[in-house]
Amino acid sequence: MVARMAESSWATSAATRKSMRANKSFDTKPEIRLRKALYALGLRYRVCARPLPEVRRTVDVVFRPAKVAVELRGCFWHGCPDHYRAPKANNQYWADKVRRNVERDLDTERRLAEAGWLLEVVWEHEDLEQAAERVAVSVLARRGSAS
Repeated sequence: MVARMAESSWATSAATRKSMRANKSFDTKPEIRLRKALYALGLRYRVCARPLPEVRRTVDVVFRPAKVAVELRGCFWHGCPDHYRAPKANNQYWADKVRRNVERDLDTERRLAEAGWLLEVVWEHEDLEQAAERVAVSVLARRGSAS
């Protein structure tokens, strides 16, 4: 049964399939570190929420009153211009997957901007404490301009 599943899968082996299925979609270590840094700065937020209820997409951290959304992007999954390296195995599958992710990221960014939101993008390779400070500046500035 396992061999049959691996044959019909996108994974190149059963071990690869097991490894990829174990990847978390939220509450990753970098996300938790970023959220802890934001919390330490006195910021309160929603986690894995839809900033635009009519759009079926979530972002990692949402500051609703300030209309600031924060996405923590993984270098592999989101095609980081500095760190993305195409895998050697199953190259076309992964190239298509990352391209779709990047297109979705751009579409989400456009939709948020049209609705008056600011999207702060944080890459996993960034210093997360510095990124949290950058986000805090944006949130506090937008809170100040809203009053």
